[in-house]
Amino acid sequence: MVAETVTIIVVEDDDGHATLIERNLRRAGLNNPFLRFRDGQEAVDYFFNPSRTDESITESVLLLDINMPRLDGIDVLRRLKADPRTALIPTIMLTTTDDPREIERCYQLGCNVYVTKPVEYESFIEAIRRLGFFLQIVKIAANGRPSQ
Repeated sequence: MVAETVTIIVVEDDDGHATLIERNLRRAGLNNPFLRFRDGQEAVDYFFNPSRTDESITESVLLLDINMPRLDGIDVLRRLKADPRTALIPTIMLTTTDDPREIERCYQLGCNVYVTKPVEYESFIEAIRRLGFFLQIVKIAANGRPSQ
């Protein structure tokens, strides 16, 4: 199970999607703290804040949308995986983009899991519920890498 000290960071510009994600992960049994950013720039600012002194960012799981204003999820993923301080943060791309080239690019850049958000409401809810069950069985090791 994801330790409750692991923060689930949601980077999602759509308020409705962000609410559904958190609500349905909670329904799936996750009691972890949630942190939400509305665009990629907010996330990058959080992770690379020069005044940050704690190491808590490595005790997180990132749910990252691709299509966002200011800085998209691909750029966020690229920056996080290129920096040794954030490279090991488990990153799940959670997006409506189902283009095989985008999926492949995300994996090449270092995402751990790619989940396509269905457009239909009920299918979206089911996908998030399944993601919640997946997160329950994933353990985050001390170094931030997922393990079983």
